[in-house]
Amino acid sequence: EIVARYDARDVERLLGDGGIVRNRAKIEAAISNARATLALREAGSSLPELVWSFAPPVPPEPVETLAQLPSQTPESFALAKALKTAGFRFVGPITAYAAMQACGVVNDHLAGCPVRESIAA
Repeated sequence: EIVARYDARDVERLLGDGGIVRNRAKIEAAISNARATLALREAGSSLPELVWSFAPPVPPEPVETLAQLPSQTPESFALAKALKTAGFRFVGPITAYAAMQACGVVNDHLAGCPVRESIAA
């Protein structure tokens, strides 16, 4: 809610902040995405609800190496499209898949990883 209220002065302030990526388009996208998140809420939905609605119907098979992990999936393509339709910016299928991983929508821990087993249980 705070970021959604940012204006041009905040963008200029953030462009001078050495602790973040100082890219105007990305800063403006973050503000726009905060507003899109609020719009989802106002429409009776939520960002978590939207993201989880694209969970794969069947959990992916575990892989042995990081090189075998996908960077995007059909579900992440669909999620990226839905996010763009909802007004989100800078969200392609790779970013959408990373969000799905971070939120636990997909369990990409390697085969034999104890964390994978605990999540799957």
